[in-house]
Amino acid sequence: MAYKGTIGILTGGGDVPGLNPAIRGVTFRALREGYKVIGIRRGWAGLVELVRDPEADNSAHIQILNQDIVNKAGRTGGTFLHTSRTRPSHLPKNVLPEHLRDSYTDEINDLTPEVLKNLEFLGIDFLIPIGGDDTLSYAGRLHKEGVKIVAIPKTMDNDVPGTDYCIGFSTCVTRTVELTHKLRTTAGSHERYLVLEVFGRYAGFTALLPTLAGAADRCIIPEHTFDIEHLAELLTADRNRHPSKYSVVLISEGARMLHEEDMSFEGAEKDQYGHRKLGGIGDKVAAKLKELSPKYNNGHRINVVSQRLGYLVRCGDPDAFDSIVPMAFGNIAFDLVRSGTSGRLVNMHNGVYDTTSLDVITGHHKVVDVEKYYDIERLRPAYDSFMRQPFFIMTSDY
Repeated sequence: MAYKGTIGILTGGGDVPGLNPAIRGVTFRALREGYKVIGIRRGWAGLVELVRDPEADNSAHIQILNQDIVNKAGRTGGTFLHTSRTRPSHLPKNVLPEHLRDSYTDEINDLTPEVLKNLEFLGIDFLIPIGGDDTLSYAGRLHKEGVKIVAIPKTMDNDVPGTDYCIGFSTCVTRTVELTHKLRTTAGSHERYLVLEVFGRYAGFTALLPTLAGAADRCIIPEHTFDIEHLAELLTADRNRHPSKYSVVLISEGARMLHEEDMSFEGAEKDQYGHRKLGGIGDKVAAKLKELSPKYNNGHRINVVSQRLGYLVRCGDPDAFDSIVPMAFGNIAFDLVRSGTSGRLVNMHNGVYDTTSLDVITGHHKVVDVEKYYDIERLRPAYDSFMRQPFFIMTSDY
């Protein structure tokens, strides 16, 4: 078949199950229809660190993809292309590639000119980045520079604007439900509160949807600052109604108690996108619940099982939904490439596959609509009816 062009694919940000099926979806179609496919290794880092010399060993930065490679990888979790949180437009001096250190001497450097030259060197006609809003915001920058971009949304937090669904979210919900149910045996055996901290950054979907599925009695989300006394009262009532004398709360890592000015962070260090690592709100809540429990339990203290689910909900193989949706997203991405259409984000909206403008990524933040989907008195998901709702129900309009 006659050669029709070269497609580049990369994965950026955190790993999630479903990335490899998406790469497979693009590659199978592309190879069958006469395209060459280059995998960019370690996200945007591969396009920063590439050496523009035909004799250079760039195997650490790129990988030519074929059906055998992607077919085997497509059944697994993570990303076989590997990933990073590299931000080419804001690269610190101390992480510059060796061969560029004489050319860029500022403390923070914009290496977009190098990325553009490297794309040209590789002969890439279309670039398909798979990532969250950080990765895709830089894709938007490249699109404005003239690069043909088709983006695929990925993040277990499900917070990429412009789509109801992001690759990795279903597996995250599935694992959260599974792990919560497993931890119930310990909480019930000791008649305790079970406090589980989940990823989610600034959006509460990863706490809200598992609670809707029956994983927890209450959930705490970043979009609503909560009263710890109110939570203690609710959880104590839940516990005392339960035959095994325990209750469960899911807490998003970005949640805040009333009167707290900031979220809970593990340290002051920021990544290249300006994010500090969140974490610790679960332990804070657990300590306060233990302290307050006698007030709502006839003077008797209730102990707590506190656990961060963390990377357990993003590792391993994808569930069924995160095997099917990425394959569909990948095929739609290739359809756009074949038609010569760029500057689009593959999406799902109201249960239907579609695309939208890549500009939506920087338009606004996607968060839970508290008024529509969260009961601030009961600290639980709220819904009037499931009729005519999208598949994952509590989505964000755009």
